[in-house]
Amino acid sequence: MTPAIPGAFHPSTRLYRFTILIFISLLVLGSYFAYDSIGALETTLMRELSLDRSTIGNLYTAYSVAAIAIVFFGGMLYDKLGPRKASLLFSSLVFLGAVIVAVAKGKWMLIFGRLVFGAGSESLIVVQSAIISRWFKGKEMALAFGIALTLSRVGTLFSFNTEELIADHFHSFRTALWAAALLCLFSVVCNLVFVVMDRHGEKVLSLPKAGAGDKIVFADIKKFTSSYWFVVLLCVTFYSAIFPFTALSTDMFHDKWGVPLVNASNGGFLTRVFYSFTHMFSTAPGITSITIAASMIFAPFAGNLVDRIGKRASLMVVGALLMIPAHLLLGITRWSPIPMMAVLGVSFVLVPAAMWPSVPLVVEESRVGTAFGLMTAIQNLGLGLFPYLNGKLRDVTGSYTATQIMFAGLGLVGLVFAFLLLRADKRHGGVLEAGSAARD
Repeated sequence: MTPAIPGAFHPSTRLYRFTILIFISLLVLGSYFAYDSIGALETTLMRELSLDRSTIGNLYTAYSVAAIAIVFFGGMLYDKLGPRKASLLFSSLVFLGAVIVAVAKGKWMLIFGRLVFGAGSESLIVVQSAIISRWFKGKEMALAFGIALTLSRVGTLFSFNTEELIADHFHSFRTALWAAALLCLFSVVCNLVFVVMDRHGEKVLSLPKAGAGDKIVFADIKKFTSSYWFVVLLCVTFYSAIFPFTALSTDMFHDKWGVPLVNASNGGFLTRVFYSFTHMFSTAPGITSITIAASMIFAPFAGNLVDRIGKRASLMVVGALLMIPAHLLLGITRWSPIPMMAVLGVSFVLVPAAMWPSVPLVVEESRVGTAFGLMTAIQNLGLGLFPYLNGKLRDVTGSYTATQIMFAGLGLVGLVFAFLLLRADKRHGGVLEAGSAARD
């Protein structure tokens, strides 16, 4: 008897894999949108809820505190529950946290909502990575991660370019926060579709159980080389100079340069949304989103470039170097902020594209999970501390100069770590600088 030919939408086909990838990517779309809704609505929230800038920073700090705690347990929980139950648990926490933020009437309820949100969001990103590895191991892995990153960051791009518009159009900042919560609910629905497709694929293909991508095994930590630790230290300084900055930069562009929060356009709501995107650089939240837009568009191409030419440590040196003048000029001049944000966008494309794929090259395969988990936890230490320092410095000094010098200083420290990494890589055989041809 001739064996049956699998249909076009059989779990073994490329179409099925990339269809499930879409829903895997949408698992975190709502959390990316809701994470930055605080920064996008920063000026409005301070006015409507009588918050200071340090409180806005604390909302990001609360997220990171929860993320640090959950990284140490999320991997073990993932192993116990499996991909489907774990993703549903964490996406539900994301939705619940977003709802608490939407209904919060004061500082402490906002912080509690961000704690719940952070506990679910960061773990959901870990689960997403593990699920992609499960479905694409040996099949378009780098492409799958690039597509997932691009689709996920659509949430951030829309957050900065629509949240103030929603608040302005409906005359209510709570409507904008509820929009974030509803998008988190949409991600839960996408999660349910993934569950159905994954269960079917697992049954048909006899898929192996997926490991928890970032589970920390403490015995592994002492085995890491200096190259790994320099990557980690560059990671925490680099991201601490990007995300805490964008969390409060909308207010800076509005206050220092007088850039409006929304475009003055006529027409219905959808017309205004379209106008907002086509005139993105003329609003304060839109200018903030330049770095995210750059990474969203160019991340897959940058990853492909790194795979081909290598030069990972060198690219990290270039990215860290670009950050220093960009932050300094934003702090000490009144020149148009758009070129400096574009430079930060280039940095935000180069460093992550070179940094994250470096980890499996400098640690043993059996310790990659611990390496990523520890790196994520340490990264969130910076993401917890510097939003608070950013807001506090602005409240105390009444200007933006001190904070931008702080971020430029982080770039300088990151540059030192990048040079140390380049030197360490030469001692360890130049694996980070090698391209695909040299490794083959």
